[in-house]
Amino acid sequence: MVTLAHVFNSLRTKRVLVAGDFVLDRYTFGKAKRISPEAPVPVVLVEREEAKPGGAGNVVLNLLSMGMKPACLGRVGRDPAGELLRKELEQEGACTAFLVEENGFYTPHKTRVIASNQQIVRIDSEPFLPMSKSQEENILAKIPEIVAQVDLVAISDYAKGFLSERLLATLIQAARARGITVISDPKGTDFKKYAGSSILKPNLSEALAMAPAGCQNLLEISRHIFNIVNVDALMVTRSEAGISLFYPEGRQEDYAVEAREVKDVTGAGDTVLAMLSCALANELPLAEATQLCNLAAQVAVEKVGCARVTLSEVARRLIDMHAHHKIFAEEHLAALKQALSGHPFFLLGLESSKTLDAQLLKSVRQVAASTPHELVVALMGPSPDEELVSSLAALKDVDYLFLTPKNQASLIQELQATTTHFA
Repeated sequence: MVTLAHVFNSLRTKRVLVAGDFVLDRYTFGKAKRISPEAPVPVVLVEREEAKPGGAGNVVLNLLSMGMKPACLGRVGRDPAGELLRKELEQEGACTAFLVEENGFYTPHKTRVIASNQQIVRIDSEPFLPMSKSQEENILAKIPEIVAQVDLVAISDYAKGFLSERLLATLIQAARARGITVISDPKGTDFKKYAGSSILKPNLSEALAMAPAGCQNLLEISRHIFNIVNVDALMVTRSEAGISLFYPEGRQEDYAVEAREVKDVTGAGDTVLAMLSCALANELPLAEATQLCNLAAQVAVEKVGCARVTLSEVARRLIDMHAHHKIFAEEHLAALKQALSGHPFFLLGLESSKTLDAQLLKSVRQVAASTPHELVVALMGPSPDEELVSSLAALKDVDYLFLTPKNQASLIQELQATTTHFA
């Protein structure tokens, strides 16, 4: 059986509060075929442009893609960028009731120019402006009511002035008082303001910036961080090296990552924060949650720009990594359903009492040859023959082999096959 497949049975829709700095990301896509005569830079012929939520907004988009119900706690300006940002979030289905407007504040936005899947330049308009005292007081007064409506708090700090020390302290304390997990994705080197968080999630460069003079050992650096800030666990994202977990008692756990082709690391940290929030809101163990984060990050870096990652993509990546283990039992049905979501497939039902012979194998190959879709073979009934199971699993034409006591009708209903055939 595919390791980790059982976790998809535990994933349900949860309410996640994303608190932080919301940014509007603009993208200009085109082709660069010549160098400008005015300066040694490429000339990009624009093909299309788009805008979508970035910063904490990218965490929200990923949570939505993972089936969660995110709410936004942040601010925008009274400007076209702020209006578009709010509109995009609302159209996607995010709750923006706690996304405040502030006079005199200009919504941060970034413009990325991408030619032939390569980012040519990024133009930032990101004014830093602390919140006004009156605005901060209004938000602080609402925090107890806000955290009472969510299952987890994810803090996405992009250092644009919204997350003041006072707001962070109030939010973290209010959430932890209700037993709610708080994940903080920090910015800068002042980790003290995230004190009380369940998990602090810096990237490698942020962790190294906290190191005592001359120290490059991450375990030693983690001890130094734990001496500075009181958190339950430290998660350090290490790009192509994967993710490392550290605990106050000095324990370290490393999880490797395996990306096939790194196209763009933009927003990969947001994807990890979203996947971690999804998993921990569903009360998965941190070790399993971290492995899911690695899978989600693998998918994210193979896309261009701030990518949205779905649970279906995570499930398929998990299965692809264990292609020699394509046998699924009832407890792994949720993972199989996620992997098939959005992908047409052909369901071939076989009674588990059938015996293996040349005619049966020939029939399976004929079915596989007749469909352009993925082939799911379901062995239905108790105690299937071991030789039949191993032989079917060995066929390259069979994408998934599912062992189930369910009858044909109920299995069709659960998997919602686009086409079915029963032998």
